Amino acid sequence: MRDRLGIYIHIPFCVSKCSYCDFYSIAGGKQRMPDYQSALLSHISESAEAIESYEIDSIYIGGGTPSCYGAKRIVEILNELKRIGNVRLDSEITVEVNPDTTKLEELKLLRSEGVNRLSIGVQSANNDILKIIGRRHNFRQAEIAVDTAREAGFENVSLDLIYGLPSQTRGDWADTLSRALELHPEHLSCYGLKLEEGTPMYRSYLGSPLIPDEDEQADMYLYTVDTLAHYGLKQYEISNFAIPGYESRHNLKYWQLGDYMGFGPGAHSCAGGVRYSYVRDLDRYVSAVVGDSMIIDEYEQIVPIQKATEYLMLGMRTTHGISEKEYHRIYRSDWEPIEETFELFERKGWAERDGERWHLTPAGFLISNVLINAVLEAQTGAKVENNPWMRDAFRQEKKQELPQGEYERFTSVYKDKLN
Repeated sequence: MRDRLGIYIHIPFCVSKCSYCDFYSIAGGKQRMPDYQSALLSHISESAEAIESYEIDSIYIGGGTPSCYGAKRIVEILNELKRIGNVRLDSEITVEVNPDTTKLEELKLLRSEGVNRLSIGVQSANNDILKIIGRRHNFRQAEIAVDTAREAGFENVSLDLIYGLPSQTRGDWADTLSRALELHPEHLSCYGLKLEEGTPMYRSYLGSPLIPDEDEQADMYLYTVDTLAHYGLKQYEISNFAIPGYESRHNLKYWQLGDYMGFGPGAHSCAGGVRYSYVRDLDRYVSAVVGDSMIIDEYEQIVPIQKATEYLMLGMRTTHGISEKEYHRIYRSDWEPIEETFELFERKGWAERDGERWHLTPAGFLISNVLINAVLEAQTGAKVENNPWMRDAFRQEKKQELPQGEYERFTSVYKDKLN
């Protein structure tokens, strides 16, 4: 039986750059799309020998803004992957779209060619906040985009939302969640804003009182977990929630150490015990493919201890969590210090045991970076009580209750999907 493989395709074009975005992309560049498409197809074709030894069970086309690239080009990419690779009939094939570049005929074409999942960048239901962060759409366009996706035949739609945005209040975030739920998504990705160095938002808002503080963002996060659980979207990763059966199979590959290959500038791959990435520059990428020159920016072989560390780091991001049995398949080292650390987390309400597995609680996810580093210290044999990562972790996080009557308001929305 062949191993499973995920494919990521990076489309580095946007109509305009959002002020918070750190992903590699360029604004405009329509005249450069044909050359990029040619280079991308050549790169995929040249990788046939590496790809054909796998079964492809997920394809994710992200960006950038793939919906401004044109459905015909995306179909060409899919056809090339199908030509050289064993793409399973039940593969999850996702395309990212923005509300302002979503067109019915384009979505119908994608759906007819096997795309079965859309990820729509909504971010907020507050139009003023959307303007602040540089989004081109308003929330009405997001509603229309979801309706258009349904009309085109999509039964698996994910929405991206961001909390902790400038001037955003708890009430703003609650309203965004409510209005997003009214669109009946099967999946929601809810990310806390991270000010990335080098972005316009970093320069404008680092240290600004307009950014919600840690306590406000913690309240927004815990409110999100409670609210979405009530409406049938189960948390399966720190920032991701889905109706059971609609979890992102492609993203689970990253968190569960599955093999994946990426194509495009800045794309990452991890397959066959090797991790590598490509240059984060469109012109360099195209010229390297065409000229058969060096295209890899970073490269490393993954040794067992490193894989074990990544198993802990990534597994702790998910509600599936980690187990001693899985850990020892990767690395035969002492589990007891890790077990003792999780027992400490359990006493603090940061972790729970489910049979043989440990996973973080919502309160633990709030301080996941601290807890992950504590576990990594334990993995190296350091004593938990002397662990510097734990010093700031012993504080009680306040949990915000759901507003009265909200459960009843939205239960009917998901009644059909939950039955």
